[in-house]
Amino acid sequence: MNKIKMSTPLVEMDGDEMTRILWQMIKDELLLPFIELNTEYYDLGLERRNETDDQVTVDSAEATKKYGVAVKCATITPNAARMTEYNLKEMWKSPNGTIRAMLDGTVFRAPIVVKGIEPCVKNWKKPITIARHAYGDVYKGVEMKIPGAGKCELVYTAEDGSEMRELIHNFAGAGIVQGQHNVDESIESFARSCFTYALDTRQDLWFATKDTISKKYDHTFKDIFQDIFDREFEEKFKEAGITYFYTLIDDAVARVMKAEGGFIWACKNYDGDVMSDMVSSAFGSLAMMTSVLVSPHGYYEYEAAHGTVQRHYYKHLKGEETSTNSVATIFAWTGALRKRGELDENEALMAFADKLEKACVQTIESGKMTKDLALITTIQNPTVLNSGEFIREIRKSLEEML
Repeated sequence: MNKIKMSTPLVEMDGDEMTRILWQMIKDELLLPFIELNTEYYDLGLERRNETDDQVTVDSAEATKKYGVAVKCATITPNAARMTEYNLKEMWKSPNGTIRAMLDGTVFRAPIVVKGIEPCVKNWKKPITIARHAYGDVYKGVEMKIPGAGKCELVYTAEDGSEMRELIHNFAGAGIVQGQHNVDESIESFARSCFTYALDTRQDLWFATKDTISKKYDHTFKDIFQDIFDREFEEKFKEAGITYFYTLIDDAVARVMKAEGGFIWACKNYDGDVMSDMVSSAFGSLAMMTSVLVSPHGYYEYEAAHGTVQRHYYKHLKGEETSTNSVATIFAWTGALRKRGELDENEALMAFADKLEKACVQTIESGKMTKDLALITTIQNPTVLNSGEFIREIRKSLEEML
């Protein structure tokens, strides 16, 4: 068969450890045999980020602005142990945090549902989509270790030189302090993205913060959402037969556990980070969740919602067999290829993305899967495949469809 052509490149952001190994396998087995893959490549592996003083991350985000669509492999966000392991110049910030701050927008994450992988929460019947704000808060936090007794204040200096001060704490001894921020413009983009996505998918939208405790920071999120809903979306929601619901984050968690699903749960940045892992794990696996950053400026960045699978990578380096689930990384590619096809009016590329996703689902539903799924499936006597075997089985299913 003739390979599918791509008129416009998409931005390819390579990553770290086991997901980097899977990345190449996916390209070799599932993409390059069928597509004349057209990408602008950026190596976001930790070594390359260290070599370039993290400029490569900034460059990849700028390229995403240029071409509109990116696909990203999982990357390491270094801690103290990684500083030593990789001999880093400094503890580089999260590449995801950098990219999300530059592109703005909202991260939407939803579980990939397959028969035979049943949710841990028995009353969940439909997928729950997490809408995660993609700017600021702890991910842009500035931290300080307090060496001893003294006063710590928040200080705002206006352009005219006037000041506002707020006492944080009178320290009697050593401690720690953190400052975090957000901006109204980004919160407004977050709100509009969530309301628009809810209308597009005809799902109810929930939003939760802790405004009773955070009476200025979290309350600002609540107020901006309500104001935009009242002015721009209330009538549209009525016409679509969907609702917008605000509650406290702890109440939302309790309600989610008793709900059937089928709604969007909008969360601030950190809440969304945690809750998307909870939802994906409860639906089956962290490796069974889609993730896309949707920017109000028309940029899309697709990625897996999980990390670099460090434990499997160390086994791989020793020459030991791994059984690593590659579905979320495959779906990052299919999401990006479908969006590229949509923007370029390339029907063949969109159809290919749909078929590759169906091939993944069919492979698992036929009883062939990686170890993480075999441990939780209701399918009798599943065949446990290693990392490469699983991808090759998906290729067989794909070739039958093509």
